[in-house]
Amino acid sequence: MRGEIIAVGTELLLGQIVDTHSAYLSRECAELGINVYYHSAVGDNRERLKETLRLAGSRSDLVLITGGLGPTEDDLTKEALAEVLGLPLVPHPPSIARMEALFARFGSSVPPGNYKQGLVFEGATVFENRNGTAPGMAVTHEGTTYVLMPGPPGELIPMFEEEVRPFLLSLLPGDEVIISRVYRFFGIGESHLEERLKDLIQNQSNPTVAPLAKEAEVTLRLTAKARDADEAERLMEPVRREIMKRVGGFCYGEGELSLEELVVRRLLDRKRTLALAESCTGGLISRMLTTVPGSSGAVKGGVVSYTPDAKEGVLKVPSGVIERYGTVSMETALAMAERARELFGSDLAVSVTGVAGPDPVEDKPVGLVYIGCAEEGRPTRAYRLRLGGNRQGIQLRAAKYALFILQERLKKGEAQT
Repeated sequence: MRGEIIAVGTELLLGQIVDTHSAYLSRECAELGINVYYHSAVGDNRERLKETLRLAGSRSDLVLITGGLGPTEDDLTKEALAEVLGLPLVPHPPSIARMEALFARFGSSVPPGNYKQGLVFEGATVFENRNGTAPGMAVTHEGTTYVLMPGPPGELIPMFEEEVRPFLLSLLPGDEVIISRVYRFFGIGESHLEERLKDLIQNQSNPTVAPLAKEAEVTLRLTAKARDADEAERLMEPVRREIMKRVGGFCYGEGELSLEELVVRRLLDRKRTLALAESCTGGLISRMLTTVPGSSGAVKGGVVSYTPDAKEGVLKVPSGVIERYGTVSMETALAMAERARELFGSDLAVSVTGVAGPDPVEDKPVGLVYIGCAEEGRPTRAYRLRLGGNRQGIQLRAAKYALFILQERLKKGEAQT
């Protein structure tokens, strides 16, 4: 199946927002075995939108369209597609009833302009929008299926996962299944990972191996097509073993759990608590962990000890340590971790101190970072890193390295119990 994605919205062309939807939908289509050949972005202009839709319909079996389903006059996606296909739009009573109930809960009536969101193509498959007022829909015309979805991420992603994905699966041949496994790596860049797996990536057709760079880490997606799930797993297993043989030391997990989610889960599973002492990361590690639901059961608290006075006054790092070794040193990282664990009464503590830039500190180069890890009943250890990138990149990499070191410590603890 040949797929195409169209993102609608003038704000995309002005650079006011970044089109993350096309990347997300392409990844999802790849997992389903749908080949996406084109991405387009078009503004809120009826004629240019119609031109883009005509071109897409002439060359693709599936056209996924995001945006332009709102209540305002410049939301034109349905109307433009209706003109291109020559199909009427008709009221969809369930969507209209949902809209009226939603506004009633807020004590108001539906603004007249919003009622156009309740119009759908006659005979279309309608996707309920549980997070907004614009339903999605799919319509097939002259061999091409058009799928319309709302633009806000909080509406599009749940709609795709709950309703659009099953619909797309129904379009695929019923005599095969597609199974994917995602492996997450840290401490190795995309180019180095790809170089070590180059022959697997180039020579495999089923299963396929696809690397994807994310923020300061890399994911690897292994996908197989087969008659059933068991056969797909059998196809993937020898490739998975070879991947782990070559780069398994950098793999921190399988599936969609992020590094911070994995750390929180391991802390909760082991009934362990954590404290943090951050300097150059400025509280970034704390923020990453506390965005995870349930993290309050594991994260006791943290200190952003950005200056020497804060390190000495709040964390009680001995002044002699800072005077002798400096704020950016292995010794200071060790002391910060130990004092944070004592201060919060936690089972573990992680500290970070370093130079994020743009200028050196204490004659220490930009990118030099020390991470300390303290744990009750075990020796406190510190790790020296040399990180590249700009200030924000160094901060993010330092934070993720701290989480990676912590999860490795927790993983070893699990193996010993």
